[in-house]
This record gives sequence, C-alpha cells and structure tokens, in this order.
Amino acid sequence: MAVITWRKQDRVAVVEMCNGPNRMNETFAADMNLCLDQVQEDTDVQAVILTSTDEKNFSQGIDVEWIGGKLASGENQAVIDFMYGMNNIFKRLLLFPVPVIAAINGHAFGNGAILSCACDFRFMKKDRGFFCFPEVDVSIPFLPGMIGFVRKAIPEYRFNRMLLSGERLTADALEASDVIVKASDNQETLMEDALAFAASFDKKRGIFSELKKRLYKEQIRIIDEEDPEFIDALNLFVAE
Repeated sequence: MAVITWRKQDRVAVVEMCNGPNRMNETFAADMNLCLDQVQEDTDVQAVILTSTDEKNFSQGIDVEWIGGKLASGENQAVIDFMYGMNNIFKRLLLFPVPVIAAINGHAFGNGAILSCACDFRFMKKDRGFFCFPEVDVSIPFLPGMIGFVRKAIPEYRFNRMLLSGERLTADALEASDVIVKASDNQETLMEDALAFAASFDKKRGIFSELKKRLYKEQIRIIDEEDPEFIDALNLFVAE
C-alpha cells in the first residue's frame, strides 16, 4: 500500500502523505519520488500542494527506529540509499518547475519541518500542531545542505534559536516570523487557503524552473558535495 498518493483538483496536484505520523524511511522516499515523477509528467499541473491525511501530523520526520534497526543488522547500504533518496526529494522540491506549497496540517518535526522548508511556500493550521527541529535533543545534526535551504525559508535569527534550542513554534509564531504565508484557522480553511494561493499561479514552467535553478544553485551545490563525507560514511549521529 502506498504511503504517499496524489490527486488533481482543477490544475493543482494535491500530494498527500497518508501513513499516520508519516515517518520517513525507504518506502516513504520511493513513494514520494514516484509521485513527483507523475506530477511533473502532467503538464496541466500549475501548482503542487504537499499535505497529510492525518488529523494530528504533517510529518514527524525520519523513522529513527527503522534506521536504527537497519544499522543494528548491518544493512548500512539501505540507510545510505535512503539518505540519498531524501536528498533527491529535497533537490526536486527546490527545483520543481511549478510552485510547491506545504499545507502543514499538524506536527512538523525534524525532517518533516525540513521537508516543508524545501517547498516554495508554507501554510499551517493554528488549531493543532507544532513546528520544530528536535535534532539538538536527539543528537542528530543537520546535514549542511539542509541548513542551506532551511535558511531560505526561516529568518536567520529565528532559525538559529530553533536549531540550538529545539523549541516548538505554533502557526501564529511562524506567521509572525514570515515562515508561513498564513496561519489558517483549521483543517478546512487551511486547504481552502492553500488551494486559493496555488490557483493564483499560472507561470510557464521554463522560466519558473530556470529562476529556481539560479536561486538555489548554492544550496544544490552544498547538497551534492556533502554526500560522500556525511552519507557514505554514515556520519549521521553525534555520540553523547
């Protein structure tokens, strides 16, 4: 069963993570890449909304139990392949030829928050859910490429505090810091707001794609150069 699906509403592709907390593992990466392939092939799509079907969670980030199990059983290559798969997703979202809008409908923790930052714009409902980077508390440092593109979504002063403290922010606080376009009242208005915003875009893919390539050239370079040092070496955790 797919953990990520998509549907088209008018000319907007709604990509839905549909596995509860939506923790990221090899199945998540494979399904997300497949959905992005299909959406990109549909030239009628003018914008993408990324959201979740769960009432409480957008995504709780990396599936630490899955990674721990693979490493404990010596299946290191599966973890390496997964990390490359997620980097590919981040790069695809950064360079996707139409606007990508995260509709954050619940908790966005760690890689879930990072995933939303790879999108062009973000909306979040304010009646439930926190946004945070708990990596400082679980001894999992950001990869350098992640820091690069999260900075394009979150002001430096706010990101510095979030990264080093692990503090949880509400939609209202994110809106005040211009991390999200709007803090929507609830699930229904979140999708209404995101769909209305998505429908306002009708840009040619060629120029949109080229602008993003130039805008995020440095972030992509960092992601590509970091891979052997941090991923191939499985330099993913910090000892206590």
